[in-house]
Amino acid sequence: MTFLILTFSLIAFSSVSYLVCRNRVLYKIKVTQTASKSLPKHYSQNLLIWSFVPAFMLLLLFTIGTPRLLDSLYSERIAEAHPHFSLSEIQLNLSKVKNIVAGAVSSDDDSVNIIAGEFASSFQNFEILKSLSIILLCMLCSIIFIKNIDLSKNARESVESFLKGAFLVSAIIAILTTVAIIVSLSVEAIRFFSLYNFFDFIFGLHWAPNIAIREDQVAAQGSFGMIPVLLGTIVVATIAMFVALPIGLFSAIYLAEFASKPVRDIMKPILEILAGIPTVVYGYFAALTAAPFFRDLGVGLGISVSSESAIAAGSVMGIMIIPFISSLSDDVIRSVPQSLRDGSFGLGATQAETITKVVLPAALPGLVGAFLLAVSRAIGETMIVVMAAGLSAKLTVNPLETVTTVTVQIVSLLTGDTEFDDIKTLSAFGLGLALFTFTLLLNVLALTISRRLAERYD
Repeated sequence: MTFLILTFSLIAFSSVSYLVCRNRVLYKIKVTQTASKSLPKHYSQNLLIWSFVPAFMLLLLFTIGTPRLLDSLYSERIAEAHPHFSLSEIQLNLSKVKNIVAGAVSSDDDSVNIIAGEFASSFQNFEILKSLSIILLCMLCSIIFIKNIDLSKNARESVESFLKGAFLVSAIIAILTTVAIIVSLSVEAIRFFSLYNFFDFIFGLHWAPNIAIREDQVAAQGSFGMIPVLLGTIVVATIAMFVALPIGLFSAIYLAEFASKPVRDIMKPILEILAGIPTVVYGYFAALTAAPFFRDLGVGLGISVSSESAIAAGSVMGIMIIPFISSLSDDVIRSVPQSLRDGSFGLGATQAETITKVVLPAALPGLVGAFLLAVSRAIGETMIVVMAAGLSAKLTVNPLETVTTVTVQIVSLLTGDTEFDDIKTLSAFGLGLALFTFTLLLNVLALTISRRLAERYD
């Protein structure tokens, strides 16, 4: 049985067990005429904890462990059948065996077919064992729990303790995931800096990762100065924020402070529709509409505008992130206590004065958070830049010229047939670490500013 089928089976069985447990508790209360320490639902929730959770954890264990175990066993099986095979040849034959089992390929090699048959049989046996073990474990735990319901025990405390533990584990997983990302990124970046000078990368003014074919060519080892790429990222993100910030913030102020409920109910969903449009659609719009518009506008004004320009990509990116600012800012502004507004009006302030001197300062930390989310979204965008701004890294702040961004270069460097240990590929991790550091410093700066400027209300 597949993972989804078993998961849905566990959910269905647990749901039935939940109802049975609830009815059992009600029956015992009625028969014994004793008050329970908790509500019936708490006992049923305990049942879910002690039946569904262990079975689901066992399912995860089988799902993760079975492929690894089979790979290990049949790698040894192939090695025994072909002692002269190298490790790469063993892995290649193991992949071939898996493809034969999946029906993707066929083979005339009898030894490979025999191993494939054994692999298929072992896999089927493991699947049967997994299904039976998980279902039986869930049933057994449910039956034991229902038969041993003790109304004198406080089931609510057990449920709350489990939830606290689950929340703690979730927080630890999130932290460890972040640490793992940073460590993996740093390790590969260190490998890159062992091949290329750190200061040349940080302060270099020329980005040309394409390794020359001949050694006598200029930059035969490639040039990896990140300044042009980082500058392009800043230019595109700045243009996007110049478009998104005023429109998003002003629309949020209108929706929160001026719009009637019918108008708000119509306008806010329409604004949020923009968040659901795929970025590739924005890329098409930028390449086919925005870029020709700015080029034709430049011709009319006597200004040279590149067919792929930062202003085209940045403007469309700004339109894309308007919902992030407007929706979050609207929620933040509406969360400001009405008593602050009433107090301001009572002192004779106008609505405009109340908004600028009371509401916005009170909402400033939340507005900064919305701004940071929008900036991060703009910095991390790739598709729009690829389609509208190009791939050429230029040391320029002119929004009318072709630029590229860090994310675009990372995608470009990690695609293709280049070996993973190549300096060109490793440079992507250097860019990733630099982008992470840049966004981290940006977040710290923004939070520091918001804390100093924010007015605190009791």
